[in-house]
Amino acid sequence: MGLPMSDPTAWATAMNNLGMAPMGMTGQPLLPDFDPALGMMTGIPPINPMMPGLGIVPPPIPPDMPAVKEIIHCKSCTLFPPNPHLPPPATRERPPGCKTVFVGGLPENGTEQIIMEVFEQCGEVIAIRKSKKNFCHIRFAEEFMVDKALYLSGYRIRLGSSTDKKDTGRLHVDFAQARDDLYEWECKQRMLAREERHRRRLEEERFHPPSPPPVVHYSDHECSIVAEKLKDDTKFSEAVQTLLTWIERGEVNRRTANNFYSMIQSANSHIRRLVNEKAAHEKEMEEAKEKFKLALSGILVQFEQIVAVYHSASKQKAWDHFTKAQRKNISVWCKQAEEIRNIHNDELMGIRREEEMEMSDEEIEDPSEMKETDESALVSQVEALKEENDSLRWQLDAYRNEVELLKQEHGKASRDEDTTKEQQLKLLQQALQGMQQHLLKVQDEYKKREAELEKVKEDKLKIEALLETLKEQQSVANEEDKERDVTDGQGNESSMPRVCACSQEKECPVEKTLSNSPVKSEREALLVGKAF
Repeated sequence: MGLPMSDPTAWATAMNNLGMAPMGMTGQPLLPDFDPALGMMTGIPPINPMMPGLGIVPPPIPPDMPAVKEIIHCKSCTLFPPNPHLPPPATRERPPGCKTVFVGGLPENGTEQIIMEVFEQCGEVIAIRKSKKNFCHIRFAEEFMVDKALYLSGYRIRLGSSTDKKDTGRLHVDFAQARDDLYEWECKQRMLAREERHRRRLEEERFHPPSPPPVVHYSDHECSIVAEKLKDDTKFSEAVQTLLTWIERGEVNRRTANNFYSMIQSANSHIRRLVNEKAAHEKEMEEAKEKFKLALSGILVQFEQIVAVYHSASKQKAWDHFTKAQRKNISVWCKQAEEIRNIHNDELMGIRREEEMEMSDEEIEDPSEMKETDESALVSQVEALKEENDSLRWQLDAYRNEVELLKQEHGKASRDEDTTKEQQLKLLQQALQGMQQHLLKVQDEYKKREAELEKVKEDKLKIEALLETLKEQQSVANEEDKERDVTDGQGNESSMPRVCACSQEKECPVEKTLSNSPVKSEREALLVGKAF
């Protein structure tokens, strides 16, 4: 049929939906059998997105072009697209792992064969659960097939060519929540979690250090092997680990004690070797330090020479002959060289300070100096503080002289030199203030030490006075003991009648004197009796 083409845009729309570039059409149709009213060719089944090999979801369409759905022809029914101007059908939230769809609006005369015919083009259908009413549930094999089925939502279905109400309906396709889908989704998630844990475990094990080899059990043969390894310096670590494991396991008993003692003795023989190795390494370190210190001092000497060159170039007789840019570069270079020199100088001073501290630590650890008394230690500290005080005063005088020289040179220098000299003056003033503060601290500490020394001397005098009094008391006590022994031996006979006579007479003068005198001890009583 060669009908004239009434709608030249129909073919372009169909080609656009299939993802093909539309061809321009003037007046004559390209194909003689094309029916523009039906949108298909006679004798050829229509091309629609439900065909196998073509996705239900059309290719991405530009946002300015509206999506156009086509008529879908099946053997027993026909699907007509919805009005493109109407809003898309509403759907519920998609459940996890959804493979089941709800299909409503089916014709009353629709059967499972018709439903299968329509939806099997979306993918493999596992089960159809049809209700007595006009809806059903369809379960697909894969999740992406659900998206193809949702594409049919809103289509009007008509069975055959009948226009009966029972043979027509409007499809409503939506996500459905099924326990089987949820169970399969959970199983898949657990499987993915297991795979992830396995992958992480493999990654962690790859970075873990290898496990140490197992230690063999004790036997006489293994004991002889370990004893030979202990004598070898290269295999000593492995043999010592085996020996330690055997001892911790409790392999030592009366029968094996001699073997273990010999192995322990072999391990002990390595101490001298280790000490010698440590001494050799320390010697190498000291040599390296000395070498570094010498190299650093040589570098500092060269820095001083370079800085002296800059300073000589900055003097008036040479400075006037340079251009402004050259002067700026020279001043920048001089500043950088001085900063680097100061950094290296601080480093060298730090090394020397560490060496002095190490030497002082060694002197403190000397047992001969540990025997000094507290007084001598305080005296030595006071002398050291005096020396430090004198050195600080000398440094302070030197800084003052430098400041005065800088002030004198500052009056003669030009404007370009003013900035550098002012900076140097500020630095020297700051250093002077720091030295003054340090000097005040040293003087305070010196006064404290002198006070401590005076206190120690006073304590020493008090202790000596106490010792003299104790010696006098001791000598008096010894004389009293001797006198008591003599009186006990000679005057036993004369003392008894005196005591009796005194007891018979009521108003004896000796008794009165004894009762009135403050006698506090037996020794004083004997002395009183001896006096009478």
